[in-house]
Amino acid sequence: MIDFFGVMIYNCCGDIKMQRKAMQDLIAWKNKKNRKPLLIYGARQVGKTYLVKEFGEKYFSDIIYVNFETNSIIGSIFNENISPEHIISNLEIVFNKKIDKENTLIFFDEIQKNNRALTSLKYFCEEEPDYYIIGAGSLLGVQISKKDFSFPVGKVDFLTIYPMSFDEFLINTDNELLKEKIENCFKNDKTMPNLLHEKALELYYKYLVIGGMPEVVQEFINNNSLISAIDYQKNIIESYKNDITKYCESASEANKILATFESIPIQLAKDNKKFQYKLVQKGGTSTIFGVSIEWLVNAGIVNKCIKAKIGIPIKMYEELDSFKIYMNDIGLLTNLSEMPIYLIENRKAVNETMLGMLTENYVASALKCNELNLNYWKNDFDSKVDFILQSKKGKIIPVEVKNSTNVKSRSLNNYIKEYDPSFSIRISEKNYGFKNNIKSIPLYAVFCINKGNLDL
Repeated sequence: MIDFFGVMIYNCCGDIKMQRKAMQDLIAWKNKKNRKPLLIYGARQVGKTYLVKEFGEKYFSDIIYVNFETNSIIGSIFNENISPEHIISNLEIVFNKKIDKENTLIFFDEIQKNNRALTSLKYFCEEEPDYYIIGAGSLLGVQISKKDFSFPVGKVDFLTIYPMSFDEFLINTDNELLKEKIENCFKNDKTMPNLLHEKALELYYKYLVIGGMPEVVQEFINNNSLISAIDYQKNIIESYKNDITKYCESASEANKILATFESIPIQLAKDNKKFQYKLVQKGGTSTIFGVSIEWLVNAGIVNKCIKAKIGIPIKMYEELDSFKIYMNDIGLLTNLSEMPIYLIENRKAVNETMLGMLTENYVASALKCNELNLNYWKNDFDSKVDFILQSKKGKIIPVEVKNSTNVKSRSLNNYIKEYDPSFSIRISEKNYGFKNNIKSIPLYAVFCINKGNLDL
């Protein structure tokens, strides 16, 4: 059965196999020459464990799964000795089966809970590189950032898993043909047929509510219910808060991080979305809350967008004290903001500022999923461009984000006059187009933007 928005509804309540683009990254790692143990980063609930287990089931004859958060007994193996020979022989005894280095995937989940297990990856890389070993953890980035934490520098490969992007949402809701049409129009600079354009926009606004957390998307598909999906979002937000309380070294530190986290909707609801410490707490400063922001970034809960002057490479021109922070998942931001669903579905009734906040966060998340660095530009005369992207050839492309078909922008025009970019990007409700050297990209097509197509 298909609802009005073209979303396939399953009458059964069983699990649905989610298709993730990151599976291709795992396959590429498996086939890589000079492969190293793989470390997977990503916030809680983005689907790391599910994805690696599915990878193991599909491409290996066997999988050894160790969760260091729930199985402290296996951790004792690493306390004794972290040589590959010792670890493998003891794992074989614990699991009562032989480990075939060519056909067995060894998966260390929540590896940040065992420092010696993380250190052991160095010795697998040096002494037994043929074993397929993956380590993952929800707070891996937080633990590694600590000064006293040992890390196998240069001895591991890396992969970051993000919430499901809009194209993954389309695939998993039985709209893959629509996704392919969106990609084709982007690639060939063709306009979408109006009927398909409207359908894609409706699905996009649905995505603003649901977001890309796999469990939330699955719940929506299973029951065709935004309400039940939103309940799952609340559980994820609570799990983030519990992690903050559980893994911080002091109650004072946890309170600062929680206050910073809960201020995100307020920060983004302003016209000037630059992060302001005083909105977290009266008298707040970077000295008080700077560490809290980095904790949330390292946990993968937020993405940081840093102001930069125009120069190549952009990284060298960043102004580190001026930045915006966005939620890792647009659905979680919608939930955290307590935005009524009907206001999003009936866009004409929603406050422009609030819808603009969600739209900009959605674009930031989509760009981050495509491994693009997040920067923005602002001059001394209050002109600002939402994002500036660096292409492979070193071009800087300004990106303006609009949440409707009203695309007038004094700031973008000022940027173009000052820097004369090779072209500019405007993201809005409007269809594809190219006019006045500005490439118009519909909101639903942001997933098409990557470094490979920023050089026209």
